Amino acid sequence: MRSGDGLLVRVKPRLGRLTAHQVRGLCAAAIAYGSGVIDLTSRANLQLRGVSEDGWQPLLQALIALDLVDADAEGEKRRMILVAPQWQEGDDTHRIACDLVEHLHTAPDLPAKVGFVVDAGATRVLGTETGDFRVERAADGALILRADGRATGVAVARGDEATALIALARWFMDSGGAVAGRMARHEAALPDWATGALPPSSSLAPLQPGTWQRGMAWALPFGQIAAAVLADLVTPGSTVAAVRITPWRLILVEGDRTPSPPHGMLADPSDFLLRADACPGAPYCPQASVETRSLAARLAPSIAGRLHVSGCAKGCASQRAADVTVTGRDGLYDLSLNARAGLRRCARRSAAPRCSPNSEAIDAVPL
Repeated sequence: MRSGDGLLVRVKPRLGRLTAHQVRGLCAAAIAYGSGVIDLTSRANLQLRGVSEDGWQPLLQALIALDLVDADAEGEKRRMILVAPQWQEGDDTHRIACDLVEHLHTAPDLPAKVGFVVDAGATRVLGTETGDFRVERAADGALILRADGRATGVAVARGDEATALIALARWFMDSGGAVAGRMARHEAALPDWATGALPPSSSLAPLQPGTWQRGMAWALPFGQIAAAVLADLVTPGSTVAAVRITPWRLILVEGDRTPSPPHGMLADPSDFLLRADACPGAPYCPQASVETRSLAARLAPSIAGRLHVSGCAKGCASQRAADVTVTGRDGLYDLSLNARAGLRRCARRSAAPRCSPNSEAIDAVPL
């Protein structure tokens, strides 16, 4: 995808995990063929920034050789799976995700951004993350198939989870879901076999920086890291076996118990930058008309709750409402309270949930 700083190449690590060898190869390729800047996405993917027109083909071949990209373009397109990142080998999440990968060739062609969620740990951890076709833990401990946007799901037999996910995706397309674009917006009644009354379990809060069961968790300001810094984690002879990518701007490092974070990473769960979401903004994104991240870093210490600074109304950094939302528009900033980017709300709290274009709001100000 073309961006303001060159081409953007997305990498979807299998089950969200890269071995130390893959991390070293990825970082070397990001430096050789791009700007050496890597983003983490809310789908637990990676984006290599600043790739040149001449560099993307050799970059692609390097990623295929590392088994980070499928050589088959259709197979790569189908691999839209968000996996609970704390999975362990042989547990339900790992088993189902591996089975789903093996059956993806039978999945239909889905609209962009539509994908699967496998959240089958003892308690859900991806309850606030977007995903269209979900297998997750129910409140009673069973595994359920649930269509996003529906409050409840249906029990699914052990071993049938992957085929049930693909069947739900196929029904979505056959019933006109492509018009709605996402499962949560698709209003067609679910078929009987996908309809159930089992609510999902409550979802744990996202992981915070610190220890996890297999190593350390480090946060990345605004979900971005320099390839050289990431490569330093996995230098030959280090104890790091692998790195896992999460949808929370956090990486999980397997095997590392170092109490202090590498340069540029965050270890303090209360760091104000962890309460701020900001897209790359101008000049890195052609849709953005304003700078975002340096502004977010300046504002965040003064905001008690969640801050979102978006370069445009799309709100790519966060789809959720923030306590304070700053949205770029025509080179200026709209300021909204308790709103998503692009949905302006009145500065004064009122019964009306949204401001109309002519109502009072704090908008279009230079910051």
